[in-house]
Amino acid sequence: MLRLTKKLLFGLEAVLDIAYNAKARPVQAAAITRRQGIPKRYLEQVLQALVRDGMLIGQRGPKGGYRLAKEASAISVADIVRIVRTIEATPDPLIGAPASALGHRIVRPIWQELQARQIAALEALSLADLIERAKAQGVEAET
Repeated sequence: MLRLTKKLLFGLEAVLDIAYNAKARPVQAAAITRRQGIPKRYLEQVLQALVRDGMLIGQRGPKGGYRLAKEASAISVADIVRIVRTIEATPDPLIGAPASALGHRIVRPIWQELQARQIAALEALSLADLIERAKAQGVEAET
């Protein structure tokens, strides 16, 4: 089952901030920290993972920052979740832990089904969808 951790929450907020506020210039990490209140130690780790996995493009220099590597409509929330989960140290309790026959054959499959449904729902939700929700809620972009 997907757990909403700090890193996952911050990763989603950071990518959405970049998508929502990036126009002609990349979005600087300091601006994301200021707008979203994400601690720098979390933000840098998450942004680096997103760049490594090709979700974001990092640009160095005084006018550098981050931008999406592809269109917001081509990025699902599940894409972001998968990348951020790889940097989390929490092991999946469904993998490798001992369990009874009831646990292996009944309980774990239920949780695996629920997790698959969650991922499917997140696959169907793009970053562009989140941008539209933000606009509908009156959230103003900074740029």
